[in-house]
Amino acid sequence: MSGNNRVIAIANDHGGTLLKQHLLEQLHDRPDVEILDLGVNDAESVDYPEYAKRVCRALLSGEAQCGLLICGTGLGMSMAANRYPGIRAALCHDEYTARLSRQHNDANVLVLGGRVTGSAVAAAILDVWLAEPFAGGRHQRRIEQMDA
Repeated sequence: MSGNNRVIAIANDHGGTLLKQHLLEQLHDRPDVEILDLGVNDAESVDYPEYAKRVCRALLSGEAQCGLLICGTGLGMSMAANRYPGIRAALCHDEYTARLSRQHNDANVLVLGGRVTGSAVAAAILDVWLAEPFAGGRHQRRIEQMDA
C-alpha cells in the first residue's frame, strides 16, 4: 500500500465475473484505492468458498483493508465470508444498505450479486460503501458483542 491508499481485495466466482470486470474499471479510476484481484476472470464454474477465503485471509493478515466479493446472488459469498472471526461481510442491494453497513456495522467486506444487481447500481453501491465511515458510538458496543 502506498501513501494513504487502501487496498481492496476482490474475488468472485463464475456468477460474478462480468460484474467484477465492470467494477474493476471503476476502481482503476480511483487514486485512493489499490486493487488486489484474487480471481476469477472467466465464467468456468468454481467453488465460491475458496474465493471468499482468499479475501478474508487478505483482510485478516493486513494485506488488504477491505474486501469485495461477488457471486451470482451474493448469498453464498456472504455466508462463507461471515464464518471468519473479524469479518463483517454485508450483502447490499442498494446505496442505503451499503451506507448503513458501514455506518452501523463497520462492514469490512462488501458482497454483491452479479446476477441480481445491475452494473450501474453496483457501481453506486461500491462508491457509497467506500466513502462511508463507521459511526462508532453505540454501534461500537454492538460490534464488540458480535466479536465476543
